Amino acid sequence: MSISVKKIGEIATVKGGKRLPKGKSVLDGPTAHPYLRVVDFADDGIDRSNLKYIDEETFEAIKRYTIQAGDVYISIAGTIGRVGIVPEDLSGASLTENAAKITNFSDEVDHRYLMCFLRGSVGQGQIANLTGGTSQPKLALYRIAEIGFPFPPLPTQKRVSEIISAYDTLIENNRRRIQLLEQAARLLYKEWFVRLRFPGYEHVRVKDGVPEGWERRTAFEVMDVLSGGTPKTSVPSYWGDDIPFFTPKDATDCLYTFSTERTLTEDGLRNCSSRLYPKDTLFITARGTVGKLTLAQTDMAMNQTCYALIAQPPLNQHFLYFALVEGVEQFRSRAVGSVFDAIIRDTFRQIPFLVPDESVIRMFSNHVTPMIRQIDALSHETRKLAQARELLLPRLMSGDGAGSLIVVDPREIFP
Repeated sequence: MSISVKKIGEIATVKGGKRLPKGKSVLDGPTAHPYLRVVDFADDGIDRSNLKYIDEETFEAIKRYTIQAGDVYISIAGTIGRVGIVPEDLSGASLTENAAKITNFSDEVDHRYLMCFLRGSVGQGQIANLTGGTSQPKLALYRIAEIGFPFPPLPTQKRVSEIISAYDTLIENNRRRIQLLEQAARLLYKEWFVRLRFPGYEHVRVKDGVPEGWERRTAFEVMDVLSGGTPKTSVPSYWGDDIPFFTPKDATDCLYTFSTERTLTEDGLRNCSSRLYPKDTLFITARGTVGKLTLAQTDMAMNQTCYALIAQPPLNQHFLYFALVEGVEQFRSRAVGSVFDAIIRDTFRQIPFLVPDESVIRMFSNHVTPMIRQIDALSHETRKLAQARELLLPRLMSGDGAGSLIVVDPREIFP
C-alpha cells in the first residue's frame, strides 16, 4: 500500500506555551489552574506526582496559553521530545514556555496516530535533527510544523492508534502502580521511623527522643561510601558495549534505574576507577544537582560525580534508600563548593543517622521487600511492552499491517 506524507503544519496548528509573569511563581497546593512543566512530561503520559498550580490572577494573565484535552504536547527545551496527549482532567491547564501544543487538527488526521508517530524512533529522530542551538538546544515551533509523517487514510490511522494505545495504556498503568507502591513504602518508613509509630512503640521507652535500643550515629558510620571513575573517552574500545555506566544524567525520579546514556566494554571497565556495582547499590549524585537517589536495577559502573552507598548491618539497601530519601535535604543543605554545589566524603560525617533496633528494621524489610520486588517486575514488564511497541510501530506506519497484519493484543500477553 502506498502511503503519502504530510507535514504537521498542513493538518494542525503549532503554538507555544508561556513563561509566568515576572514576580509570579507556581504553587504546591491545588488550585483550579494546573501549570504543566516539562518535568511533568513522563515517557508515556503526564506524571501527576508533583504537579504545580497557579493562582487566579496569574492564570488570567496567561490564559491564552492553555492546553485542551486532545491536544498533543511536546517539550521543546531542556528534555526535548517528550510527547503526549492532554487528558480530560487537565484540559484548560496552562503550558510552560518550554513546551508547545499541536492543536486545531484537520478532520482527516487522528491526533493519537500523530502522537504515536512522534513518540516512535522515526519521529524522535526528526525531532533531534530539527533541534537547534548549542549550549541551550531548543526546538523551534516552525520546525515542528515541518515534521513529515506517514499519512494513510483515516480508518487506517485509527487502527494504528488503537493497537499502539493498548500498549500505551498498559505502560501507563504499570507506571502508576509503581508510583503507588513506592509511595506506600515511603509513607510506611515515615510512620515508623520519623513519627516513631512502629509496631509495639507504645511499650518502648523513649529517652532524649530516641527509643530504647536505637542508636544515634552518622551516615558515614552506617554505610560504605564508594567512588567511581571514567575511563578515557578518547579510547573507542572502552565504550559502547553492554555494561551500563551511571552518571547524574541517568538518575530517575523513581526507585530504580536500569538503562544509562553511555555504556562500557569489559576493557573500559578494567581501565576505569569504578568497580562493577551490583543490583540494589544505592547511587547518590554528588555534584551539580546533588542528592538525587536511585537504586541500580542491574550491575553497573559509575562515574566520579556520584557515590555508591552500601549499607552496613543491621541496615540493608532498601532501608537505606528510604532513609536517605527522607533525609536527603540534609545532604543538599551541607553541599559545598564555590562554583557548584557538591557532596564530599566528609559530608557523610556531618549527617546524623538514627539506627533502629534490628528487629524493627527486619519487620520493615518484611513489609517493603514484596513491594520492591513488584516494582522490579513491573519495570521489566514495562520495558518489554515499550520494546514491542517500538518494533511494531514502523511496520504499522509503513502500511505493512494496520489493516492486514495480525497483531496480538498486548493485554493477552501481559494480563
